[in-house]
Parts: sequence; structure tokens; C-alpha cells
Amino acid sequence: MFIDLKLRLLVAIAFSASSCALAGQPSPEMLSFACGGCHGDDGASVGLSMPSLAGQRKESIIESMKEFKSGERPSTVMGRLAKGYTDSDFEVMAGFFAKQKIFKTEQILDKDKVARGAMVADKHCGKCHTDQGKSFKEEGTPVMAGQWLKYLQIQFEDYQTGKRKMTKNMANRMKLVPPEDMDDLAHFYASVK
Repeated sequence: MFIDLKLRLLVAIAFSASSCALAGQPSPEMLSFACGGCHGDDGASVGLSMPSLAGQRKESIIESMKEFKSGERPSTVMGRLAKGYTDSDFEVMAGFFAKQKIFKTEQILDKDKVARGAMVADKHCGKCHTDQGKSFKEEGTPVMAGQWLKYLQIQFEDYQTGKRKMTKNMANRMKLVPPEDMDDLAHFYASVK
């Protein structure tokens, strides 16, 4: 009876070890599930202050996650969440979201602000945030087109107050944008489909 119990225990341990080995690493989609609560299924955000990750540049997502993890980029929740992942996890998640179709929000915007913002974007932002913010020229530059207005307003405010760091090139460009034009700029990028 004692040998039978030992044998059962050994079989159970072997089965447990083999099922863990078969499970392997989580898939990119599985890793992205943790992001879905705030950033939406497949990175299509439904939260007004949450960015859509779908279609974002892989390098931009990785850079953001590393900044959240180190505390360099301000956050309420992301800094704590990012600490639970490795740089390899960031690569996998970013690759998954970069392959998704860009999500275009449907939101009510001020048409006059959109028109004024288009001129501001053309003058100050279009060299890096190309094709009306749908594309990017420099590595790490995010897609801004179609993001939620509230998210863009928060980010622009963080840039203006110095709460969020910018590249030298972006800092030089942002100095040229009058503070009163920032909301117009946010309306414009939120409107782009």
C-alpha cells in the first residue's frame, strides 16, 4: 500500500511537470489579454483617457513600457503593471499590438478646433507625425490619428508642464506651439480617420 501511494505520487508529479512543459510560454495574444481591460480587445480602446495600442509602432510601445517600468514616464497604474513584465514580454506584446488594425474612434469634436488644429499640425508636427498622424518618421513616434480626445489632451498637458519627458526634437517643436493651440491640435488628431 505504501509503495502504491509512492507510485501514485510520482505519477502525479511527473504528469504535473510534463503538463507545465507542454504549456510553454504564453502566446502574444495571451500576454495582451492583461492589457485588454483598459486598452480594449486587440488594442482598440474604449476608455476616453486610454490610448488605443492597435497599429502603434512596436518600438513606441516598448519604449513606453520601459519608461513606465523605470518610473521615467508618469502613470497611475502602468508603472506598477509594467514591473511585472520582462523586456522580452514587452517585445512580444508590442509586436502583437503593432500587427493589429489601427482603431479609429467615433467621438464628437468641435469642427472649428479641428480646422485650426489641422493648420497647427501641418506647421509644427507633420514632419514627424506624418500623414496627419497616421504614420511616423522617427523611431518611437506614436500614431496619434484617431486617439481619444481626452487622452490626447492629457498627454499634451503632461508635455507642456514637463511632467512627461520629450525627445530634444519634440521639445524644440512643442516650444513653438502656443498653449492656446494645444486643444485645437488634440481635436485635429482625434478627428483623423
